[in-house]
Amino acid sequence: MYRALGRSWTYDEQDVSILRDLVAARQPAVGAFYHSRTFALLHYFSLPAQGRWILMCSQSRDGEAMARIEEGLGFRVARGSSGKGGARALVEMIKAQRDDRGLNSCLAIDGSRGPRGIAQLGTITLAQKTGSVLLPVAASASPCWRWNAAWDRTLIPKPGATVTVRIGQPIEVPAKLDEDGYESIRRLLEERMFSLHSNLDQHTGYHDPEPLRVPAV
Repeated sequence: MYRALGRSWTYDEQDVSILRDLVAARQPAVGAFYHSRTFALLHYFSLPAQGRWILMCSQSRDGEAMARIEEGLGFRVARGSSGKGGARALVEMIKAQRDDRGLNSCLAIDGSRGPRGIAQLGTITLAQKTGSVLLPVAASASPCWRWNAAWDRTLIPKPGATVTVRIGQPIEVPAKLDEDGYESIRRLLEERMFSLHSNLDQHTGYHDPEPLRVPAV
């Protein structure tokens, strides 16, 4: 059902040559995205032109359903989240990318529980340990639904929607980082993702009365 829904979408691709060049050069990447835009991005990144990817999916009951969708779309899936099994899943993803240099990985910058839009360190660690670049990825859609009850306020493109995907400039992650270095890259990634989505939502006309970022209390 998800594949059929995805096939009904039209893609407005912006700056995707950045991604295609990385795939062609076999330069590994860690795709960094908002958890709220997962549903809108899965079908797009399952298309052959976008390369091969390993994803992290939670061990919850909802995660089991999502893992089946992701595996059905051709992704490799490591099971875990910031709440349970995340460290083990991250190690699995690191090993998979080291063993297969044509494999890329994706991780939500705000994890599986939020706070919404606040970058955590998982994506940075993954890029550092695999020699990958951080690749900011943004998505928006029109028309769409929004799951307001979810912590991330999930965006769900409607059948026949136009899904706009924009790729940001890659962020290099040094092999060695001190605490200040980690925080500098974390802030850069968070700001770049916020800017990408703010501009993209304005472009598509998508509006959420709640902010993209919810600072930790």
